[in-house]
Amino acid sequence: MIATRCLSMLFVAHVCATIVGSSSRAADDDGLRPYVENPSYWQYRGEPVMLLGGSDDDNLFQYPQLREHLDAIRAAGGNYIRNTMSDRHDRGNEVYAFAQRDDGKFDLDQWNDEYWKRFDDMLRWTAEREIFVQIEVFDRFDYTDSGGRDHWQRHPYNPRNNVNYNYKQSGFARKYPDHPGSNRQPFFFTTPEQRNNELVLGYQQRFVDKMLSYSLEYGHVLYCMDNETSAEPAWGAYWAQRIRDAATQAGKTVYVTEMWDDWNLQGPHHRNTLDRPELYGFVDVSQNNHQKGQQHWDNFQWVRAHVAGHPRPINTVKTYGADGGRFGNSRDGVERWWRHLIGGAAAVRFHRPDSGLGLSAEAVASLEAANKLIALVKPWDVEPANELLGDREPNEAYLAAAPGQAYALYFTDGGAVDVALTGDAFELHWFNVADGSTGSVIPVTDARPARIAAPSQGGWVAAIVRVEE
Repeated sequence: MIATRCLSMLFVAHVCATIVGSSSRAADDDGLRPYVENPSYWQYRGEPVMLLGGSDDDNLFQYPQLREHLDAIRAAGGNYIRNTMSDRHDRGNEVYAFAQRDDGKFDLDQWNDEYWKRFDDMLRWTAEREIFVQIEVFDRFDYTDSGGRDHWQRHPYNPRNNVNYNYKQSGFARKYPDHPGSNRQPFFFTTPEQRNNELVLGYQQRFVDKMLSYSLEYGHVLYCMDNETSAEPAWGAYWAQRIRDAATQAGKTVYVTEMWDDWNLQGPHHRNTLDRPELYGFVDVSQNNHQKGQQHWDNFQWVRAHVAGHPRPINTVKTYGADGGRFGNSRDGVERWWRHLIGGAAAVRFHRPDSGLGLSAEAVASLEAANKLIALVKPWDVEPANELLGDREPNEAYLAAAPGQAYALYFTDGGAVDVALTGDAFELHWFNVADGSTGSVIPVTDARPARIAAPSQGGWVAAIVRVEE
């Protein structure tokens, strides 16, 4: 491979890459993009693809056993990870992006090669395995002291830790004890339409440009500006446009989004993404995964209806819920993942432990069952269709359908419903959500509506497909 990278420090005037002879580098036309025939889903190398995942860390490129973990994800049927560019020291193995001098101070004008090697390895290894990467460029928790954290105290951007600026020059304070949701950290106010902090912004630009010098060589990467942000809309919009401009300079097309912290998907923050299809090429509604049951489904369906005029993929890169975690139990996590899958999401991933199931046995079972379902019922060929269900209790069952052709029916915990099938002869294939196993195959030929009962309690999914005569 021959690669030439040209990056400006203060604005993307030149981002270029010349790439010769690498099978892991996808041509732009073959890269991840909305599916031509149904832009609510993704396609890769010209074919539609459902993004399914579960992984055990946020900044996965710094995960010590990354290659083995990617192999395990792929073996389970997963193809989708979340990768924050975070360098905060949660596990103890993380490194910062900037070089540290012998006196302990960081120099923001010099890179830590190990950080970028890890990032490059992650991109290469995921490309080789066709595992899609959703990057989060900034994570608000990296720059806070809240909740007993000391991330800001240790971070290279803190003036006490670098040789590049002081507190007065940068506008930073010594401590940020408030939860980052209060949006009081000046780090997130540097752009020209905000406080126009050219000094700090220059270093932020340099970081993003460095990231892009690696990631733009690949076609399996998506970009989210922030992790569950409460920042001003101008912040994310600035970085989204910068990344898009850099891609254009490199002859690439990329897809960007923002992840808002508001759990109410109809709230005003989300409109900044939902109502700007010209900038944000896909949507991430991970915070819907704080909701439960029917409300969880209804909120997601509201988003689908809201963007129907400009359909785009809707991703959920963080599915919360695990026993012992703070955001619901393991059953909540499994239900949320499946409701989004049946409900029309383009990408679903279990969040890392202990806030999610990661790549636990429960997550692997859902990945296996989902792949078996998708082999028979393609998500991009069906639409959410709960209106075809009768005698249904709230949160009992959920349906997606191409009437007369195929139906995907999910039971959260056993039960029985009437399904208004259109046509004469169908086969019903059962898959156990709890262990991923294949259940019975049952002919459905006469009853209209058909009474469908789950084989037992627990989560079950059925593929109901027309039998060709």
